[in-house]
Amino acid sequence: MQSLVREINPEVEVVATLQTIEESVEWFGENPMPDMVFMDIHLADGSSFAIFEKVDITCPIIFTTAYDEYALKAFEVNSIDYLLKPINKADLERALNKYKSLTSSPNKTSLEGLLAQMGNLKKKYKTCFLIPERDKLIPLATNNIAYIFIDTKTVKAVTLDGHTYYLNQTLDDIMAQLDPEVFFRANRQFIIARNAVKDLAVWFGNKLAVNLTVPVPEKIIVSKARVGEFKTWFAE
Repeated sequence: MQSLVREINPEVEVVATLQTIEESVEWFGENPMPDMVFMDIHLADGSSFAIFEKVDITCPIIFTTAYDEYALKAFEVNSIDYLLKPINKADLERALNKYKSLTSSPNKTSLEGLLAQMGNLKKKYKTCFLIPERDKLIPLATNNIAYIFIDTKTVKAVTLDGHTYYLNQTLDDIMAQLDPEVFFRANRQFIIARNAVKDLAVWFGNKLAVNLTVPVPEKIIVSKARVGEFKTWFAE
């Protein structure tokens, strides 16, 4: 990332490279606010969104991640752009040009107003899916969903009382509609609800196995790279 940024604009000065939530909270608490921040959503010890719960970051932010389900949440915390990995030079240059345009006079006042509006945004998440069943539409409340998973290219939602419903959407599309404080994308196959988690078990390779209060067709494994983020989410 640094080499790409310097290739696009050699005058850019990188004042810090931070690996964890703890390092970031300490740095922002002890140093002047930079002009801009590049922030990966997945840090070594969890989700970078946890940083905003401990310190105020008032400068523009460009988020980077391999998952697009966090885009809406990113724009609630001063984000001016959102880059999906692998990041290419053209996308990065576009984001930097956007920052330059927003911060150039007389647009600086507009940027401050834009960031203020972003800070007040509250995403409205889906509270109910309508499930077609013959000649009817069956309401499925999201607070009754234990988990959603993909089974041989078919997406199914399982409720807390064990009923199964078919959803005609991808897991990515569904996750973008759900409250990320309530639901977590455990892996490529499963979205799980917090209130359906029974307990956790340490798995091979520093992974976590999530046990739910309802039967699941296979073991739900959270990868080592996302264990920190999962723990932060679950313990909120």
